[in-house]
Amino acid sequence: MATVELLFSALPEHVRTARLVAAAVARRAGVDEAVLDEVRLAVGEACSRAVGLHVSQEISSPVRVVLTEDEKKFSIEVADDAPHAISVAVATPGSAGTAPAADDAGGDGEDDMGLAVISGLVDDVEVSAGADGGLIRMSWPTTPASATP
Repeated sequence: MATVELLFSALPEHVRTARLVAAAVARRAGVDEAVLDEVRLAVGEACSRAVGLHVSQEISSPVRVVLTEDEKKFSIEVADDAPHAISVAVATPGSAGTAPAADDAGGDGEDDMGLAVISGLVDDVEVSAGADGGLIRMSWPTTPASATP
């Protein structure tokens, strides 16, 4: 199981870098080429959400992105350190299009829209949030590398 960890300052310009790294690692992990745009967009939404939470709550710690590949799936975790007033845990494995529960971080609807976009793009997504921060876990199936003689 290979893992890449990316830490970046909560600045919008770093979201593009996270998207590019995620797409490169996903490609290497064996994610179908047709799905790479969805990976980029989902990572961009998750990272933009984390950056927005850090900026709005004046949190100086970095946004964390962990990219993990194994034999059957490629997973991405995007974590923020923003405290959420109540715990939220939503899992939508295999149910693309199911909108996650409302996030309590700002109540302005922007977070809800980003989470809805992510859940529409990713079949296997889990969103959790609590007093210590939030985490979005996403995964996509991989195609095993063909064995060379």
